[in-house]
Amino acid sequence: MKTMFSIKIIAWAFTSLFFLLYGLGVYWSIEPESINLHAEVTKAAKAENVAPVIGYTTTTALIKVSETLLYKPGGYLSNDILPPSVFLDNMPAWEFGVLEMVRDMALVMRKDFSRSQSQSLVNKHLKEAQPRFNIDSRNWAMPSAESEYGKAIEHLYAYRSALVSTNGKDKAQFYARADNLRAYLDEVQKRLGSYSQRLSQSVAREQVNTDLAGDNRAEQSSQGDAYVQLQTSWWLIDDVFYEARGATWALLQLLRAIEIDFNSILENKNAKISLQQIIRELEASQESLWSPMILNGSGFGLLANHSLVMANYISRANAALIDLNELLTKG
Repeated sequence: MKTMFSIKIIAWAFTSLFFLLYGLGVYWSIEPESINLHAEVTKAAKAENVAPVIGYTTTTALIKVSETLLYKPGGYLSNDILPPSVFLDNMPAWEFGVLEMVRDMALVMRKDFSRSQSQSLVNKHLKEAQPRFNIDSRNWAMPSAESEYGKAIEHLYAYRSALVSTNGKDKAQFYARADNLRAYLDEVQKRLGSYSQRLSQSVAREQVNTDLAGDNRAEQSSQGDAYVQLQTSWWLIDDVFYEARGATWALLQLLRAIEIDFNSILENKNAKISLQQIIRELEASQESLWSPMILNGSGFGLLANHSLVMANYISRANAALIDLNELLTKG
């Protein structure tokens, strides 16, 4: 009798633990809301008792996007080795997409936004912050990814304070110029093009090899096939989707900041409407997903293909991005 009672207690405990971990995993997998950038900038400026200057909003956006990785419900999950995190893959994929955009912005801030010309010195705070974002996202010890990202954020805070500093020795700069903005858009353009391609590969298709297109003298290290068969593994379709979803979420926050800090450049080039169109496409990519799983129907089949829908929004944003880059060059 006691044995049966003990078995029931153990079974009840395991069942309760399972549902607890399952509910926790579902909660931790909820994607964060968009950042209220105006409120965050106002709050930060009030805390420092300063008036925001050029670059203050973009730096704040990068800080808040980075902090979202660490402090959202469940914290940073990509390197967790215990349940329920170890069984989750959608949110870690989302985190990696966000991290990719954070890395791109940190790099451009270090080598372009904060420097007046190619011979100028690298800002000391960004010099420390940018490499720390490049640690392996799955590192969990000595050092952990979270600790390195946290230190990078501290240096971003220091850079933001230096932007509004009245001490000439500690003063930092943020140069909102058309060529600097083009450098960032070039990075984003490549990133979005890659995501669009990977999402489109959810459906098997044969593609003409265009690796050397546009240059009749171009060469490559080894001969490629004339046609390439492309298809994302069935097991990776949801990971690619959520990685793209995280990247577009982060990019949306950063471009909203760019619109503010580069306002005069965009208006002078008559390019503001192009940036706003990109933002609209990225907002559409963040619409609520009502399906409990990422469907992978064929292009014109009975079931939806969520990857192709996401690829459409990203492709449209990328096309508008190319137009914006041309306006900044020729406008």
